[in-house]
Amino acid sequence: MTARRKKVALAIAALADAVQLGLFPVFSGGVLSVPDDVLDAAVAVALVVTLGFRWQLVAALAVELVPGIALFPSWTVFVAMLPTLPATEPKLPADSSGS
Repeated sequence: MTARRKKVALAIAALADAVQLGLFPVFSGGVLSVPDDVLDAAVAVALVVTLGFRWQLVAALAVELVPGIALFPSWTVFVAMLPTLPATEPKLPADSSGS
């Protein structure tokens, strides 16, 4: 995953966590809250489109279904834990002078 994709995914995750925290009374029901389920499904789809399928996102979705977890920024934490590909340096041609 590139650094740019991770930044986009972090923005999506942080926005979702901010909405869940800001509107806590609406989202506090966990698996019993329809708005929470809709938001979590939308975030999961957006992250899969952005990052591709990752098992860590399945775990994040499972954690989000637990009532009361909306106070913990789980989407942001799970995305932040994903590894990023290092920036590649241009390869120099091998020294063919024969010395």
